[in-house]
Amino acid sequence: MILVLSLLLVSCKQEIKPADIAKLNGYWEIEKVVFDKGEEKDYKMNESFDYFDIKNNKGIRKKVMPQLDGTFLTSDSFESVSVRFKGDQVFLDYKTDYAKWSEELISITEEKLVVKNQEKKEYHYKKAGAINLLDDGKKTK
Repeated sequence: MILVLSLLLVSCKQEIKPADIAKLNGYWEIEKVVFDKGEEKDYKMNESFDYFDIKNNKGIRKKVMPQLDGTFLTSDSFESVSVRFKGDQVFLDYKTDYAKWSEELISITEEKLVVKNQEKKEYHYKKAGAINLLDDGKKTK
């Protein structure tokens, strides 16, 4: 029984290829966190999104705040990101002037992203876009 369950879990994991990394680029909004014991915390509304810009397996991640007119507020702070392939696993290695850490990339599609940190918390994101609630007719960036 344990062997069958183990095979089922392994077979469900997405195989992430180098070409899939380009799907990370853009704005991501957190939907929920799944803790190591299975509890979940849902996020109904977020004040900030994660923005990824990765080329040739290196780039940045920064927090941005969507505005009512469809633009984003940003700061100069960001995290350097390196993508690392290790066997059948893919890791996002982050670095700032103050810290280094890694997250495992569990799955990625055009619309969904799941990463797991070292505390075994899974972060589930959905692709986000600009929000224009002012309906001023201007195009959003």
